[in-house]
This record gives sequence, C-alpha cells and structure tokens, in this order.
Amino acid sequence: MSAEDSAGGRACRPAIIPVSLLVALLLTLLPLPEWAAVMRPLWVPMVLLYWVMALPQRVGLGWAWSMGLLLDVAKGAVLGQHALALVIAAWITLRLHQRIRVAPLYQQAISIALILLLYLLITFVIAGFLGDAPRSSLYWLPLFTSALLWPWLFILLRDLRRRCRLSQ
Repeated sequence: MSAEDSAGGRACRPAIIPVSLLVALLLTLLPLPEWAAVMRPLWVPMVLLYWVMALPQRVGLGWAWSMGLLLDVAKGAVLGQHALALVIAAWITLRLHQRIRVAPLYQQAISIALILLLYLLITFVIAGFLGDAPRSSLYWLPLFTSALLWPWLFILLRDLRRRCRLSQ
C-alpha cells in the first residue's frame, strides 16, 4: 500500500458520511420531469439506512432525526414528518442490522423495502391527518425503484466505506 492510498483513506474518512447524505438530499431535490419524479427513489432514507446498518455505533437516531428535519425543510413538509419516519426506520434498522447486513443483496433489498414501506406509511398517515394525503397510488412507486436500486447503492457505498477505511 502506498503512502498516497493511506493519505487518501484518511482524507475522506471524517466527511464521507455527511457528504453522502448531502448528495442523497441533492438527488432528492433535483428537478426531474413529471414522469420521472413519481419514480424518484427514496435517496435520503436509503443512504441513511445503509450507514445505520454499516456503522451503527457512528450513525444512529440523531443522524436520522437531523436528516429528517433537513428533508422536512427542503420539501416544505410539516416539521418532524420525515424526521419521525426516519427515526423509526433507523431504529428498526439498528435492531436488525446484523441480520440484514449478512443477507444476500436481494434479501437485503426486500428487508430495506419493508422498512421503506413503513417510512412511506408514516409520512402518508401524517399527511392524511393534515388533510394532504396523496390521492394517487403512484405515491408508493418510489418503494419499488428504491428496492431495485438498493443492491447497486449498497455496493457503491460499501466500496466507498472500504476505500475510506471506515469500520466499526
């Protein structure tokens, strides 16, 4: 291993988690054509759940709450709507991370999809209480695109984590 590899690993170490979550937030806010916007994956929850699963001692409920509040502000949602949903999703992931992490990618995708279903259900119920519930079944479409993208996102973030030498 060269000195450059070692220095590169140390250089990206402290910032990789917040930078990846910021990229996920930007992907969530990226303007898309209407036909593509309804299929937009749940970037922030997926990236957050990856980090909770991969580094549960470093990324937990505080990160989930903070990212949820950022998502609430960015999307103009009721303050706490996404925060509550992300905290519950992160808590479930923390409880199950050892089981999910060792599963094959297709089983991980199913597990993550179920957690994301709960996330969407919570945001749906909160919006319903406020009289702003989505009326279209397309609301659930990001669940499927997220599940399909999970294996590639997992591999990308895992390789990035390894390159930056982040471990438990």
